[in-house]
Amino acid sequence: MNAPAPEVISLGCRLNIAESETIRTLIAGRDMVVVNSCAVTNAAVKQTRAAIRRARRARPGAQLVVTGCAAQIDPASFSAMPEVDRVIGNADKLSARAFEADEAVIVSDIMQVRETAPHLAASFSAHARAFVEVQNGCDHRCTFCAIPFGRGPSRSVPAGGVVERIAQLVDAGHGEIVLTGVDLTSYGHDLPGAPTLGLLVERILRHVPRLARLRLSSLDSIEIDDPLVDLITGEPRIMPHLHLSFQAGNDLILKRMKRRHSRAQAVATVARLKARRPALAIGADLIAGFPTEDEAMFADTLALIDDADIVHAHIFPFSPRAGTPAARMPQVDPVIARDRAERLRTAAARHKAAWLRTLVGTDQSVLVERPGARGHAGNFADVHLTVPQQPGDATRVVITGATDTHLIGTAA
Repeated sequence: MNAPAPEVISLGCRLNIAESETIRTLIAGRDMVVVNSCAVTNAAVKQTRAAIRRARRARPGAQLVVTGCAAQIDPASFSAMPEVDRVIGNADKLSARAFEADEAVIVSDIMQVRETAPHLAASFSAHARAFVEVQNGCDHRCTFCAIPFGRGPSRSVPAGGVVERIAQLVDAGHGEIVLTGVDLTSYGHDLPGAPTLGLLVERILRHVPRLARLRLSSLDSIEIDDPLVDLITGEPRIMPHLHLSFQAGNDLILKRMKRRHSRAQAVATVARLKARRPALAIGADLIAGFPTEDEAMFADTLALIDDADIVHAHIFPFSPRAGTPAARMPQVDPVIARDRAERLRTAAARHKAAWLRTLVGTDQSVLVERPGARGHAGNFADVHLTVPQQPGDATRVVITGATDTHLIGTAA
């Protein structure tokens, strides 16, 4: 009788999704479940613990390994869970040796890591879209964020390795490539000659002409330089969708977060980009109830949804992370923070619904991502097709209708 197939449960960011595909190849043939954890909020850590318990109930005989940011930051608490057999840190989770070792806890000092490498997996079998890590870690210290302690210092993959990896994925049939990183716009400062993200993107497009769709994951708006602006607004193979790390819309809160941009700079960045590429869809992270936030400060963030034309909003109530400066600041009542987050979500949903209605009657290139009739347009609008298409196909679609959450379309 064949052993059960290994399983990787990925929580959190796109970088975790990319790394999970490598882990899947490393544990092939083992009766093992790996939970690749997230630590971006306290809620994410709770979700990780819940995923561990569900996995143990579903696979009582499997070896259960926990890795990822939550495991890196607090390995002792996960090792103490009765469901867990082994804890592996972020610096070790892409090494086959870590999954073969006998130690219960394998967690290296992430702050000493200075290199990263392209992923080993040949393809992303479950995804029409493939995620490629080009950068890891972060050198900034936003006051609310524990992720630098889970990911370590910023480090970049040399461009040659990135190009080779993407060419392999395109040859394997992936219709879209997403460049991922913890702080993507810091790409290259640690490499010889200090190449920028714009130079990397230009090199990818030049050397992989078969690549039809390239998407950029979360960007720090203050680091989007002129060459990158030119590519985003002038290169049709770059998808018309950017996710920007705004976090708040009030200048004093931004300073207390230790963000490096102002509200005016955020709005101006979006205006500059959309003036040159009007179809560009903007996504953003927003935090409600950051310490010291009053109602007037919150109103500035609420207004940012319209002022920066945010149609894909990721909204979180503030969650204090132990050891961060923000956890020691005067806290907003969690009930108020949750209420403000819900008000942000309501405003964001209203703005998105209005945007979706403007797309009725347009033609969109839709990447079908799983069997059936679902996919995403280049602007990342969710599209339901009237006739199923093959996964991985980028299909020209006429948009015939819109709901508050998605588009409806027919293949042209």
